[in-house]
Amino acid sequence: MKEKNNNAGSLLMFVVSALIFGTIGLFRRFIPISSSLLAFFRGVIGSVFLFIFIKLKKRPFGRGIGRKKVIGLIVTGALIGLNWVMLFEAYNYTSVATATLCYYMEPTIVMFLSPLLFHEKLTGKKIVCIVVSVVGMVFVSGVADSGLPGPSELKGILFGLAAACLYSAVVILNKKLPGIDMYDKTIIQLFSAALIMIPYILILDRSALSGVLSVSSSAGAIGMIALILVVGLVHTGIAYALYFGSMDGLKTQTIALLSYLDPVTALLLSVFVLREPISTLGIIGAVLIIAAAIFGEIGE
Repeated sequence: MKEKNNNAGSLLMFVVSALIFGTIGLFRRFIPISSSLLAFFRGVIGSVFLFIFIKLKKRPFGRGIGRKKVIGLIVTGALIGLNWVMLFEAYNYTSVATATLCYYMEPTIVMFLSPLLFHEKLTGKKIVCIVVSVVGMVFVSGVADSGLPGPSELKGILFGLAAACLYSAVVILNKKLPGIDMYDKTIIQLFSAALIMIPYILILDRSALSGVLSVSSSAGAIGMIALILVVGLVHTGIAYALYFGSMDGLKTQTIALLSYLDPVTALLLSVFVLREPISTLGIIGAVLIIAAAIFGEIGE
């Protein structure tokens, strides 16, 4: 079979989507509402946008998805919602760079669990990638520089790693849900992510609603609403539309490689826009984590 070439338009769409995803931590910093409420708005706005998008393109929705797969999509969507909460909380307690790099331990977690869950062989290459990624995480955490991080920094790291674990579960469960149109899958999962936030807020985060009411009555209400819309429309709806729209025109290895524009963008914004400090060992750790994830995926 002839190998497909990368299409220039698809390449541009994918790069733009990766750059958008990489800026979400920056926007989170300036949205003064709880992580669970932001996750709710992101899921609702993103799913509605994508549903309108596929209807405008006259694409069918939900055709051929059985009840069992719908339940699976709802479960993975709920995990995505919780994953967003953990990631948004990580941004609250540590730098955008550290939170994002903790989150990008996900490929390493999946790589480690694949032999147990999918009976895939743990090759020498994968073992090396796992070890390199863990060493990178130690460097990023600051342990190698100055011992254990402070309480706030440690909290941010743990939230970031929790987000990585949740997203690893999503990736693993998605492998058990083949044959579903990517737009259909994403719409159901995003809407489910929003739905799970309703009981989460009512039971675990009751102060979220009173917090947003106080902000909405202040002078910064319009700015807050604008930023929420950006996260929902741009970082979710538009970014996913560009991402999925580029898939058919790119090689698999190109997709794997360019996906890491996301954490690189977050790292650069953290250092040069937010002026968040990062040590030399932290930079080395970032390189190790991203390199390990890339080489672990490419060529498999």
